[in-house]
Amino acid sequence: MNGNTAQRPRVPTRLVLASIVGLWACYFVLTTLRGALLGYDLSWAFLSRRLVVTLGSMAVTAALWPLLALLARWPLWRRASLMLVAALPVAFLATMINSWAFADMDHAAQQREQRQSVNVLDDGEGNVVEINGGSVRVRSDDGSVVEVGDGKLIVHAGKGAGRPSAAPPPPPPSPAVKPSAAPPVTKAETAPAKEKNFWDEYADMALGRYFLLVAWMALYLALENAQQARAAERREGEYRRAAQAAELRSLRYQINPHFLFNTLNSLSALVLTGKPAEAERMIQTIATFYRRSLAGDPTGDLPLAQEIKLQKLYLEIEAVRFPERLQTRFDVPDELADVLVPGMILQPLVENSIKYAVAATNRPVTVIIAARAEAGELILSVSDDGPGAGAVWQDGCGIGLANVRDRLQARFDGAASIDAGTAPEGGFRTVIRLPLEHRDD
Repeated sequence: MNGNTAQRPRVPTRLVLASIVGLWACYFVLTTLRGALLGYDLSWAFLSRRLVVTLGSMAVTAALWPLLALLARWPLWRRASLMLVAALPVAFLATMINSWAFADMDHAAQQREQRQSVNVLDDGEGNVVEINGGSVRVRSDDGSVVEVGDGKLIVHAGKGAGRPSAAPPPPPPSPAVKPSAAPPVTKAETAPAKEKNFWDEYADMALGRYFLLVAWMALYLALENAQQARAAERREGEYRRAAQAAELRSLRYQINPHFLFNTLNSLSALVLTGKPAEAERMIQTIATFYRRSLAGDPTGDLPLAQEIKLQKLYLEIEAVRFPERLQTRFDVPDELADVLVPGMILQPLVENSIKYAVAATNRPVTVIIAARAEAGELILSVSDDGPGAGAVWQDGCGIGLANVRDRLQARFDGAASIDAGTAPEGGFRTVIRLPLEHRDD
């Protein structure tokens, strides 16, 4: 059993309870509406018992939840088979709760039904026979009444009758006094109710609850699968972010050796030319530059103002090497100071201007770093008025540009771009477009 199976996500407790309450609340509402449409008595006595049944059904349904959670590691077909079996006793338990809640009302209804199941017949000779369940009452035309029921015989004399004799009265006549013809029915107050089979009714009720429980367990499995799908998406996102961070870190660290190689060359040139003071100042500036550039997360972003400070430090280092030829200009509005950019994203572009413009000519060269906002994008540019595109630009734009392009792709996934080429006024220009994101957003 692998680690992913051992740590399968569980359905949140709140969601499970909400599904149980929602299922049986729908049952309560639908059964109540059905009773209203069929004209049943919807008094508080009935509704309160129906509410007790609903709450009890919620409780027995919740008892299935620990079992489903415990068997989360089982294959789906085994869990489904066990659920179909486990739902049977729970369905009968819910049915028992229903029978217990309505037991007194069912008993009262049966008594009313027995009292109302009375047939009144006329034997054709003036005697009226009333049949009520297991008792028989015969009323004669003189007002006397004979009742037979529960093994007892009771005689009530009418007004026209004399004192009853000591001899026992004759047995009550049968409803069919004349064998030659069936007695005509004069009045039928209610038809006798057909006795229902208790177990058939109990089984029908349990079957209905069984399907409700199976429906809830299917819903639980669907919720569990959805939870697992969301967890898989989260894991995939974490893996993607980890891979992206590793790529960004690798690309970022490519800059440091390249930059260090260039600065050490410049430092060596100062030493060889006998400029110890300039070399010492350059070493101090290099230390400050590395302390600031390595302090942050190599995969994170930093405010544009901090990126500009890093580039100013770098240009100070190079100014020690090219004091007469290197000139700088910065065109960065204050309102863009808190816009986020990938750390040291401008470093390779500035290095290229130093290498292919300042170092390649004997005249002064101005390096310009500019920024502006346009249509929801931040546009950064590094340009110079040097000799323009050389062989290195034509054959791939060099390592620096390739590094910046790869970092933008890894960080913004196609939402950022970089363009490089000869500027209309001469020299070379590199333009970066990336989403405009402020630090407080």
